[in-house]
This record gives sequence, structure tokens and C-alpha cells, in this order.
Amino acid sequence: MLMPKIACIIPTYNGKKDLSRLLKSLESQTQSFDLFIVDSSSKDGTLELASEHCNNVLSISSQDFNHGGTRQLMIDRNPDYSIYVFLTQDAYLEDPQAIQKIVSPFSDEKVAAVCGRQLPHLDATALAQHARAFNYPPNTKVKSLADAAQLGIKTAFMSNSFAAYRREALLEVSGFPNHVIFAEDMYATAKMLLAGWKVVYQGDACCRHSHNYTLAEEFHRYFDMGVFHAREPWIRETFGGAGGEGLSYVKSELKYLGVSRLHLWPSAITRNAFKLLAYKLGQKESQLSIQLKKKLGMYKRYWDSPYAEKN
Repeated sequence: MLMPKIACIIPTYNGKKDLSRLLKSLESQTQSFDLFIVDSSSKDGTLELASEHCNNVLSISSQDFNHGGTRQLMIDRNPDYSIYVFLTQDAYLEDPQAIQKIVSPFSDEKVAAVCGRQLPHLDATALAQHARAFNYPPNTKVKSLADAAQLGIKTAFMSNSFAAYRREALLEVSGFPNHVIFAEDMYATAKMLLAGWKVVYQGDACCRHSHNYTLAEEFHRYFDMGVFHAREPWIRETFGGAGGEGLSYVKSELKYLGVSRLHLWPSAITRNAFKLLAYKLGQKESQLSIQLKKKLGMYKRYWDSPYAEKN
């Protein structure tokens, strides 16, 4: 059987140090692939570093970057691949077989997308460590639309920090959307599940990726998540809301911290309260001004785009 052609795509922006680490980790991969980098007019030498290590670098204006649209642009510009692996610049691979493992489920012709496991960075805080442990367990799971009754919104869970997609399946659902504020990965995955495809969480395909978010950064991110779910109500209608998942997360986090880290409980509780508040505000974004939404959200340029006005 012919091996599928694989493209690895990395969007970059002012992340020279992170990109250097990622590129080094890609050099040791056992799986063959072609590397593509799309840079959003970095000013810190990221573009120059990318050009030194990759023959396929595209530079775009930072104003033109779009979470879904830019990724789809790279797919459209490079159509001769059956599988696309996406990584973010702040992730890296410790396992030389990581890409080989994340593409292995595509031997099943009904698998549309595969999400890899994310381990926390070595400098991750306790709260960041728990976030990865909660969302990225070690066990592999094959999911279809039939699992929505049991798994809820987790059925469509996906992260483009380390994920792979079948071109045929993406094309069937019109590719990544360019109108969403973020979570283009969940949007496309949900569409593929509705179209009858399967998705896989591959627990042994690992990358290092986590964030030591400040309280303000957590707030901004969850506001945008609320905006996404408010503008795409069909996802919650099909797979269920995130309320039960949030409560499970809080209980899991306090258990993870344990009595030995009781001093972190107030911070954890405060953060989760702020995340809930931000998410609820995001769901009410239609009642807020553009100026206020720019202050509350993480992806501020979105509100200057043509997609800011909801259709």
C-alpha cells in the first residue's frame, strides 16, 4: 500500500525561540513529511529562521492572519497531500515517532482527524499541569457522532497545537472556517462528525504544549470561547453544553492540587470563577460594543474583520 503524502504546517508569529525548539524536534522524526511555514510578518527573526530551515515559507501580513482561514490557505496552496499535520510554534515533539503515531489512525478510511496528546512544558505551573492532565489523558479513543450522548462536547474536541486531518474529509465540510474567532479545529471536527466521519484522540502521539496564563489571559481566552459557542449554537445543540464539563474540571483540579497544595486552592477557585464569568459574557457578546469586546477578548483583531458582524 502506498504511503500517504504528509504535509506538516506551522503558523508562526514572533516566536523565534519557540520555533527553533520545534524545528529541532522535527529533524529527528522517523515519519517523512514536507514542512510548510506561514509567517505573519514577524519582527523578531522568526521569518529568517524559518527560511533557513524550510524551503516552503509563506509570509503574510499580520492583519491577514485568521485562525481558520490561514490554515485553509496553506491547504489550498498545497493540494497534493492526503494528510495535513498542524503544529503551533510553541509546541515541540520529544518522541521521534510522534508524527508517525498521529498519522497511524488514518489506516482506517473513515477516520477524518486525529488529535495528539499534549504534555505540559517543563516549566508549567501546577494549574497548567492539571489542565493538560484533565484534557489529554494517555488512553486512545475513536469517536463518532454516536458517542455524543456519552461524551458530550468532548466528542468534537480537537487542538491544532498537534493534530492531523484527512484532506478528503476537510474538503467535504468546506475546510476550516474563516468566520470564527478561534476554535476552527473544533468547528471542522464537529462538521466532519456530522458528515459521518470518525475522529481519534491518539494518546500515544505526544507533544509538549501548555500555557502559564495569567488571570487576565484566562479571562480573555474564555470570553472568546463564549463568543464562539454563542455564534455557533449548533455545536452545543448537537453535542451538549460545557457546563457539566466545567464542574468536573473544578473538582478534578482541587483533587489534583490536594491538601499539600492547599495554598493554591484560592487561586484555582478564583480562576475558575473568572473563566465562567468570561464565558458567560462571551455568550452575551451581541449585547456588547465592539470596543468593549476588544478589551474583553484575546483575539482583538477579529473585531476589526468583516466577520465581526454576525450574519
